[in-house]
Amino acid sequence: MKILVAEPLAPAAVELLHAQTGWEVVIADPKTYRPHLADCDALVVRSAVKVDKDVLAAAPRLRVIGRAGVGVDNVDLAAATDAGVLVMNTPGGNAISVAEHTLALMLSMARAVPQANTSTKSGKWEKKKFLGNELRGKTLGVVGLGSIGREVVKRAKPFEMRIIGHDPYVSAQSASAAGVELVPLAELYRQSDFITLHVGLTPETNRMLNAGAFAQMKDGVRIVNCARGELVDQKDLQAAVKSGKVGGAGLDVFEKEPPGEDELFQLDPIIATPHIAGSTEEAQEIVGIRIVEQMLEYLKSGVALNAVNMPAMTAEQYRAVQPYVTLAERLGLFLSHIASGNAHTIRFVYYGRLAENNTQILRNAGLAGVLSRSLEHRANVVNAMQIATQRGYRVVEELQPGNSRM
Repeated sequence: MKILVAEPLAPAAVELLHAQTGWEVVIADPKTYRPHLADCDALVVRSAVKVDKDVLAAAPRLRVIGRAGVGVDNVDLAAATDAGVLVMNTPGGNAISVAEHTLALMLSMARAVPQANTSTKSGKWEKKKFLGNELRGKTLGVVGLGSIGREVVKRAKPFEMRIIGHDPYVSAQSASAAGVELVPLAELYRQSDFITLHVGLTPETNRMLNAGAFAQMKDGVRIVNCARGELVDQKDLQAAVKSGKVGGAGLDVFEKEPPGEDELFQLDPIIATPHIAGSTEEAQEIVGIRIVEQMLEYLKSGVALNAVNMPAMTAEQYRAVQPYVTLAERLGLFLSHIASGNAHTIRFVYYGRLAENNTQILRNAGLAGVLSRSLEHRANVVNAMQIATQRGYRVVEELQPGNSRM
């Protein structure tokens, strides 16, 4: 087994890899990793390495890509799935670090910390110029109440802020338990003194903060973005800051990274940091160890935790269905040998307790068995459904829970 680490990883995570008996571990960097792709079984990346079709084509033995972090924008998920390569990440591993950086940017804007620092170091003493604001009593709008958004809420509450939030995937009861009032996005824009973004990049969220959104906000609103640069239209933000509609923005991420010189950075109310919200010693160690542990679990036992391009299941669920995964694949292979004619439908029927579980991985395993006889490239639990759809198969599943025939 060969593991290729293409970007810096916490020493404790590297030690964990080296502790595996008989495994070859190659420590490289974004400039030197490519020659090692040909015979690697697993690839560990962070955000600098772009895993595209060319990289996948150069790694015919690759089984799993581990992203030490949350976002997988640097991995071509469709190409990885087509190649049968599992992609996994470590959601929540750097949540506290990002949340703390979010609060740091909010405080820096409220008290003009960067500007006051520059002024004082230049020999000036401008006490009156840097009259600030308290966070106490201000309304914080949190867009996205996932692991990071919830950590931001925890840290904002002691500042006695009123917290409202928007997340279509969170119930009002869950939000209320966390001390957040759920509101429509337009209402969040209208009420908030500070707005912080903690959502992924999707067609719906791409440039969600644009001229139209800024027009709905309070005059002097302050924006924090430690999520994805593409969530904010930088030209529209620049215009909103110049007009006074936006009183300041704390940006850790950008549409293009590194952003280079930009007119936006010439505006005094803009605070910019180089994508470091999750870059703490503690967070890097946590995500490094977690991704290595997850990859080892998958390579040794097939348990895929935090899979991005495969049905999501807990470790307990995987272990419960694992024997049936092997059985499903063998039955599919058997079916491919005894079937005659051109099949157009593949039907799966699950009985008893098995039907009460997540059956997607069983379906994929069965399809992999059916397809493996007639395909030049491999079909597995990652890509089987995609291949079946491409080949025109109709896949049907029937669940019969409680039946004793299991």
